[in-house]
Amino acid sequence: MKSIRFISVAIVAAVLLALPGAGLATAQVPSLTEKLNAYIGCINRLSERSYSSRQRYFSWADKKGPTGKERIIYGLYTIYDTAPCKRDVEKANALEPRDAALETAASNYAEAVGLLEGLLKEADDYYTQENYKDDKMAKGRALHPRLVAAWDAFAQADVKLRAGIDELQDIMAAQRIAEIERTEGIKDRYHIEAVMLSAKRLMRVQTASEPDIKAIAKALDDYEAILKATDTYAGENKSSKVGSMFISSAKSFLTTAKQLMRRVRDKVPYSQGDKMMLNTGSGAWMVEGSPARLTRDYNQLIGSYNRGGNF
Repeated sequence: MKSIRFISVAIVAAVLLALPGAGLATAQVPSLTEKLNAYIGCINRLSERSYSSRQRYFSWADKKGPTGKERIIYGLYTIYDTAPCKRDVEKANALEPRDAALETAASNYAEAVGLLEGLLKEADDYYTQENYKDDKMAKGRALHPRLVAAWDAFAQADVKLRAGIDELQDIMAAQRIAEIERTEGIKDRYHIEAVMLSAKRLMRVQTASEPDIKAIAKALDDYEAILKATDTYAGENKSSKVGSMFISSAKSFLTTAKQLMRRVRDKVPYSQGDKMMLNTGSGAWMVEGSPARLTRDYNQLIGSYNRGGNF
């Protein structure tokens, strides 16, 4: 089985798993696997950086726009070349099975991220060259509403595409696990794949724009149950390929998921120190019970899977 690729959003950090190239349940529909992985490839390459750019910009600029009187002006980040994404989406959209809604979502994503790329380059030149010192931030103020609109359009397209991919991936993953159970029994591969599918579902409900505590609690219970069963299985079967690092990463993700659930449920605010770290972007993962920490732990779980949890 090929390694799972992952994608993460800098702020909300929802993560998707790419489909294995030769999964048991996907062997009869290789074109669907190719289609979905093309869309996921775009998100892997472009989404995290796009969200990071917005976070970088608003770490110093006011929501109403820059004034030129800021103590520090960081500018923003550009994103990678979007042409390959557009090309891959056009190719994938022509593959069977056809899905008008998903294909439209993919095309909208490619268009939105392409427009964002050009605007970010224009803004980056302006801030990198410190032209705001010459025009008293006039262009910066003019760019602001365009940037906000482009980021909003991108975010909406990103969410829509992710939702479409998620729906199909969940169906295919459930079919794959059922086939594994039928052909191999509830052994190594079954436990590992079940943990990953349950973790993905938990990640999705916890990073929703409007968290549902009941849905989160249900997803937590489901994930904890399959993880406990997997841990017990690994302990009772010393020759199992379910490694200790995989179990450790899975437990760390569970701990952070519980911390975040309690923060939301009990309405626990972030401290001033927490807020400072969250605003830095790169250090946000250090805040316990935060979406950024959840993302870090989830990505580490995927890393453990890729290093030896899959076979």
